[in-house]
Amino acid sequence: MSQATPLESRLVTTGVERLALLGRHAEALMQGYTQEEVPLAGLSATALRRLLAARIVWRPDEQGGVKLTPKVRELIAEMTADEARRHVNADVAEALERLRSLVASYRESSARGDYWQQEQQLLRLRQSVDDMNGRFFDAIDSLWQRLNSDFGFVSKLSDKVRENGRAQKQVVRLLDGLELIDFDELIQLVGRDGTLRKLLVSQLQQQVSQHYTSLREVQQRLIELMARFRKMQARSRLVAGMEAFLREHPGFTPGNYAQRSDVPILCNRAAPLVAAGSVALDRSQDLPTLSALVSQLPTPSRPAQVASAAAPAQQSEDAAVAARQQALKEDVEGFYLAVVDRDEPAPHSALDYLAERALGWPDEIWLFQVIAEYQGLPRSEQQAFRLLPEEEKAADYNDVRLIRDVALQLAVAP
Repeated sequence: MSQATPLESRLVTTGVERLALLGRHAEALMQGYTQEEVPLAGLSATALRRLLAARIVWRPDEQGGVKLTPKVRELIAEMTADEARRHVNADVAEALERLRSLVASYRESSARGDYWQQEQQLLRLRQSVDDMNGRFFDAIDSLWQRLNSDFGFVSKLSDKVRENGRAQKQVVRLLDGLELIDFDELIQLVGRDGTLRKLLVSQLQQQVSQHYTSLREVQQRLIELMARFRKMQARSRLVAGMEAFLREHPGFTPGNYAQRSDVPILCNRAAPLVAAGSVALDRSQDLPTLSALVSQLPTPSRPAQVASAAAPAQQSEDAAVAARQQALKEDVEGFYLAVVDRDEPAPHSALDYLAERALGWPDEIWLFQVIAEYQGLPRSEQQAFRLLPEEEKAADYNDVRLIRDVALQLAVAP
């Protein structure tokens, strides 16, 4: 393992000191995060000077107080998942420019044979790719947290519309950032280097695909919440309108609209009901009345009909269809026998046979019957024939196959 350079050692030492400084004064810094300024009561002059030198806090002007720097404020917002202050941002253009520069340095080090520098550039490349993916992950996670917290509990329609528009614009910005990643350019950039190709093409493409999937789910959740709120808002408006009407008319009493004879035309859309009646046979006291009504019914009169001689029986339509189908089956069997009796082993066209014998069947029905006859044979007899359909595509962009003709051939020549 190679030893660290003096620059890297100094960087590590400085980073440890700054992180320790954050932990030592964490309570004062969090008070500055929640309030307008960092309270100086619990900080000594030396501690304040170190915090200013480390760029953890800053003083906007000489008369003002001490405040947290924007980067530290964003760091606390990210660590505490404070959705009110987290920023949905992913600067892809700057990250891609850095990747191009690191790839150029990596390839130059490889050409010089400087393997230590090459490993360092590869490490920075991995870190840059991870940083870019982390920005997208944090931005999408911030959207999710906002949709499941603040966005879902907004009470006013105006607030909901503004929050919806803000979230939609953030999704659009993230999609625009993902579109900047051109994999054709990255493929040309990495060339034949397998390590770079795996890092900047295969792995990055898989991660970008996951980001697209997450953003689709965010949009689906956004539409679902918006539709649900619209439905609730419509019901609340109806109740609020009824409440306002009752407040203006305190003596209003809903009437029985089913008993009204004068129904408004807008409401009277149903067809009239026809009253149904039937004879009550269980009421013996009504038998005389029913008998009188039945006796008054007119008797239908029918003129006398002259009987004629019976005509010969007509063949039913089903019998005619069955006879025609039987004739078609016999003609197809003749075609199969003609193929067996042929001396030539070449395939014999079904349509050519139909034209030669002038059978008069439609081409489509004839081909259907030839195929059906082959499929109806036992498997042992099917092996004696070869059914060769002549197919073609229905269109250039339609892969449906149309059978234009069928040729039949003996599997084993006599």
